[in-house]
Amino acid sequence: MLTKRRRALALKTCLLAGRILIENGSNMERVNDTLSRMATSAGLHNFEAFTTVTGIVVGTIDEPHAQVITIRRRKNDLSKIADVNEVSRELARHKIDVPQALAKLKLIDRQQMPRWQNWYEALAAAILSGALMIAFTGNIADSWAGFITGGCGYAAFSYLLRKFKIQYLGEFCSSLVIGILAVIFVKLNLANNINDIIIGAVMPLVPGVPLTNAARDLVSGNLISGPTRGIEAVLTAVSIGSAIVIVLHFN
Repeated sequence: MLTKRRRALALKTCLLAGRILIENGSNMERVNDTLSRMATSAGLHNFEAFTTVTGIVVGTIDEPHAQVITIRRRKNDLSKIADVNEVSRELARHKIDVPQALAKLKLIDRQQMPRWQNWYEALAAAILSGALMIAFTGNIADSWAGFITGGCGYAAFSYLLRKFKIQYLGEFCSSLVIGILAVIFVKLNLANNINDIIIGAVMPLVPGVPLTNAARDLVSGNLISGPTRGIEAVLTAVSIGSAIVIVLHFN
């Protein structure tokens, strides 16, 4: 039988694990499964969890009190999801106890992205833009312009997201950058097709992960987070499309 203090510690550990998973792009089925496994490994009986994209409530049926945590930001960082899953597996195999699991989760939560990774992601986005431009349009001649435009657009998105913490603002402004650069390349006769450049350059900004998670949540029967993630993906698409339409309208 767990003491009141150890039960509270176990619930706190589950809450932190769930928050890290949701904040970094995990689907709800994975979150619920991880929390359930961790609670069982920690000795919590009759554990229940209510998870949404904006908050988590956990507790046990035989206790009148529950614990709540709010989720205020979301991004995509699959490395943190993998780290939390590893902590969950270690706890399930009894390689670590609950206080050690909580300490590891706090360390994972405090991990900051190194400065060089922003440039690494911008380079990866540039390569992806050029490759997808060729794959979707067959325009090899302008692929270098798609490479530069996509890299600059994603670099602008990363900077604005760190600066203002508003994802839709970052996507809108970075799409403006992409559209303006595409127009400049064509106006200077350095490239030929604005549409092909834009198609390739916006691909790294397309909300693939939210759409995938929305579909998985709906299939698994989670009728709260599924539509919510779907709306989030639609708002992202609207932000990107609106910026491109504005640039092309004044072109």
